[in-house]
Amino acid sequence: MRVSILTREYPPFIYGGAGVHVGQLVPQLRKFVDSVDVQAMGEPREGATAHPETFPPGANAALRTVGTDVAMTAATPEVDVVHAHTWYACFSGILTKHFQDIPLVVTAHSLEPDRPWKVEQLGGGYRVSSWVEKTAYAEADAVIAVSAAMIQNIQNAYPFVERERIHVVKNGIDPEEFKPDHNTDVIESLGVDLNKPIVTFVGRITRQKGMIHLVRAAQMFDPDTQLLLLAGAPDTPEIAAEFDKAFGELNAVRSGVTWVQEMLPRASVRQVLTHSTVFACPSIYEPLGIVNLEAMACETPVVASAVGGIPEVVVDGETGLLVPYDPKRAGDAAFIANFEREFADKVNRITRDPELGKAMGKAGRERCIAEFSWEKIAQETVAVYEAAIAHHAAAKK
Repeated sequence: MRVSILTREYPPFIYGGAGVHVGQLVPQLRKFVDSVDVQAMGEPREGATAHPETFPPGANAALRTVGTDVAMTAATPEVDVVHAHTWYACFSGILTKHFQDIPLVVTAHSLEPDRPWKVEQLGGGYRVSSWVEKTAYAEADAVIAVSAAMIQNIQNAYPFVERERIHVVKNGIDPEEFKPDHNTDVIESLGVDLNKPIVTFVGRITRQKGMIHLVRAAQMFDPDTQLLLLAGAPDTPEIAAEFDKAFGELNAVRSGVTWVQEMLPRASVRQVLTHSTVFACPSIYEPLGIVNLEAMACETPVVASAVGGIPEVVVDGETGLLVPYDPKRAGDAAFIANFEREFADKVNRITRDPELGKAMGKAGRERCIAEFSWEKIAQETVAVYEAAIAHHAAAKK
């Protein structure tokens, strides 16, 4: 079997979970198929054919993405299956499916209808991205959901996708890459006090990641608890300004808040996670959440919102604590205030009980090793390819 992977991100240039997923999946897939071609966007890099997002120059970001998708299709060699990751690569997936007359597999890392705030970022491009994604799901011979929770999300967004076309293949973690690192050079360079509790967030400054809620909750953390934010790449100037304001308000009422805006190497993040007392994930939308797996693999307990696939990763009371969140009540000020208060309470529960945090951390790593192996995920993905090939053949009869 010959496979082509279509993706925006590919190591070493990754910024989100989809990029981590592809980077980990490709080498494992090569154990089970004849060849894996990778078409990616952005800077040249080893292991992939890269296409800069420059056409048409000066256009809306969504239009530049679609232009790059055409170049990706033109460069894709003759293969048996094409596999598109995120809407960024979906247009190329559609074109390649028809150009080569082969099955299309799409992985649902997220869904455009569930991220309406992206209109702030893309403007009219959001309508383009939504149309591309909807068309890809209609055309796909198989759709991969990265969590069981995503099945219902997919069918809510795209009710024309039959259940038999949806296959659950969860994200994973490499426990040899993310494991406890007890060195202190990186964490000390960030200026935090290793003798006091550290609550860490890693991610982009987006509506999705709920950073505003975390910064507000931090006002209710115990006085000696520190907050370390490894956060950059705001989606829009407006989101950046909103976060800057909230960060300033937090700094005005408490000490021990550190904001690292540059993206740290993954090895450095591993050390930071190891020395963190709690990893905080206040996302308001998260199909699965690889970053929680990374924290758990470093033996760090997680406090997270109970949305999307997060409860399939973080076992409440065992590997961390979950905080209920209802996206439908995002405009309810009282509900949001209570969510932020409960988030702070659960962080404080762990920071006040080091033995509880240690036990949760150990259980988290054990869960990562037992349930989220990339080799297992690659085998499950190949099975989806086989189902897609069968579906494509049947559709042609």
